[in-house]
Amino acid sequence: MKIEIKQKLDENPKYKELLRLNSHWYKILNRDHTKYEEFVKEMKIKYKLRTIDKIDKTIDTMDLITKIISIK
Repeated sequence: MKIEIKQKLDENPKYKELLRLNSHWYKILNRDHTKYEEFVKEMKIKYKLRTIDKIDKTIDTMDLITKIISIK
């Protein structure tokens, strides 16, 4: 594995957690360092860190608050 990729993986706890849960990524990243971006995309999807996920969460929170306010 390239040193740069190893450092990036060590810096982010979410990356490490995903690697522990999906160990096949070790082999993929060892063989082809260009798959790093694909790894990051999968991590963002799994942990719902994409922009669309954040927007959905905000909308859900607003809906909940609106429902709570309308009950009174």
